[in-house]
Amino acid sequence: MISLKCCSLNPCLLLTLSLLTFESTSAEEPFASTAKQISKRPNVIVILTDDQGWGDLSVNGNTNLSTPNIDQLAREGASFDRFFVCPVCSPTRAEFLTGRYHARSGVYSTSAGGERMNLDEVTIADTFKAAGYQTAAFGKWHNGMQYPFHPNGRGFDEFYGFCSGHWGNYFDPMLEHNGRIVKGNGFVIDDLTDRMIDFVESNKEQPFFAYLPYNTPHSPMQVPDRWWDKFKDKELGMRNRNPKKENVGHTRAALAMCENIDWNVGRILKKLDELGLTDDTIVVYFCDNGPNGARWNGGMKGRKGSTDEGGVRSPLFVRWPGKISKSQRVNQISSATDLLPTLATLCGVPLVGKKKLDGINLSRLLLNAKPDASKTPTDRMIISHWRNRVSVRTQRLRFDNQGALFDMDTDPGQSKNIADQNVAKVKKFQSVVDDFRENVLKGYDVDRRAFVLGHPDYSITQIPARDGKAFGNITRSNRFPNCSFYTNWKSVNDKITWDVEVGQSGRYRVELYYTCRAKNVGTVIELTCGKSKLRRKISNAHDSEQFGHEQDRVKRSESYVKEFKAMDMGMLYLEEGKSELKLQAVEIPGDEAIDFRLLMFERE
Repeated sequence: MISLKCCSLNPCLLLTLSLLTFESTSAEEPFASTAKQISKRPNVIVILTDDQGWGDLSVNGNTNLSTPNIDQLAREGASFDRFFVCPVCSPTRAEFLTGRYHARSGVYSTSAGGERMNLDEVTIADTFKAAGYQTAAFGKWHNGMQYPFHPNGRGFDEFYGFCSGHWGNYFDPMLEHNGRIVKGNGFVIDDLTDRMIDFVESNKEQPFFAYLPYNTPHSPMQVPDRWWDKFKDKELGMRNRNPKKENVGHTRAALAMCENIDWNVGRILKKLDELGLTDDTIVVYFCDNGPNGARWNGGMKGRKGSTDEGGVRSPLFVRWPGKISKSQRVNQISSATDLLPTLATLCGVPLVGKKKLDGINLSRLLLNAKPDASKTPTDRMIISHWRNRVSVRTQRLRFDNQGALFDMDTDPGQSKNIADQNVAKVKKFQSVVDDFRENVLKGYDVDRRAFVLGHPDYSITQIPARDGKAFGNITRSNRFPNCSFYTNWKSVNDKITWDVEVGQSGRYRVELYYTCRAKNVGTVIELTCGKSKLRRKISNAHDSEQFGHEQDRVKRSESYVKEFKAMDMGMLYLEEGKSELKLQAVEIPGDEAIDFRLLMFERE
């Protein structure tokens, strides 16, 4: 078995637990009223949207759009009034998957390896799979690409989607299915929903745990005409609290994408009804951070990337007909870390991880059982962190990353700093922040993990341009690595490298995804790993203009894409252990070599 060292955290990372974590009722010992109400283990569907803010739903008062199907979840189940996630994508996903603050799991970035959860973390999918559930994920993973960081290595039997932080094209895009490159079918959100529905139909006779992390309304702002036509000229009655900062075109596109999401949620709910699974299925809906633009968000301060209320407050709806009361409101503050222990307890599923969770079990609140006052935190603190900014939320107060204190009951927009009137409270908050910085954040972003190539348990490995380092003239197609490619390859001295750890010695077939103009045919590409070397001449031109702009509703900031061709480079022998993987052009007969997107390895 491969020995893969994780990014180790400070072994003294236990904080003052009374401040940072609370007793989490074990799913192995569900309280009596829970056990009485569970006649059989329910299915679970978790829907997570990308860059949709708390205010992007009609149920939360936004009259700019209509989201009847998501609103239905709120009417037929529980709505969490103060539910908090992280300021950006991959940290929220890690906290949901592990029940622990993202910094504990080694997630410190949104790309180029920093989005990976350490391998000693146990996920919610591991937990449900161990209990006999069929598990699947469809959509944007964003917590590691190469196995065992890949979703198939984190408890999901089935995966269809992409592993990067964002994708460059939403119509018939290049995706993957259990590690193999495939072509998507139509608009990506519709396609992911089709796959989810197929999975539900195939597993209707057995318990399943299905995770649907949609990738909208994250940019690029692409959405089918059916949805865009409603919004392209729409007057917006509700605006951002600072209208001068709002890009109205971007807001219109985001709202159109949200209505498309709602339509797809409706398709899922309808399928559950058709299959007679509605009463046996827990449906969860939440978002990964604040809105990706300055638009209406209930007057809250902050948006995506911010640790203020508007950057980390998310809707959360949990529906389980007959078990969770209709139109129930949960006022207690809660976090994405709570979903693992809560869902496990609701389903009677034992927790299999040994690490202390930051999340707590909120199933009592959902099932209307009488809470045990001794186990219900009255002064819980939830920490929000990103880019060295730390904010702390209690039931009533928010201590922001600059040391200001706000009463969120009377001042939800964070306009009046009350720190001077609450010196003792500020001192306590600051102590919590200092402990978190010292015992959790210190060194957590020092990453010595190589990219895994050829794990013994998985024959396929993707090595994308995203994770490489370029030298010489070579540049990225965009400063955001996720869906980028390498271009401007002018010299035989130019190269791209990756630090890799080969999991199993053996012969690997290699495919190169490239474009090459006709005048540059004859370029010879050399791939080196340790003592092994492979050369292949580009014999076929494959030119592709960048595209994506024709589908964009507003101009994007990320990379456009190309249609890359896969070329068989042949077999390369790889030795187990750490090495440098290097890609060079040793002959360039024209003015340029190739544009490069991806290497695929498959062990014999």
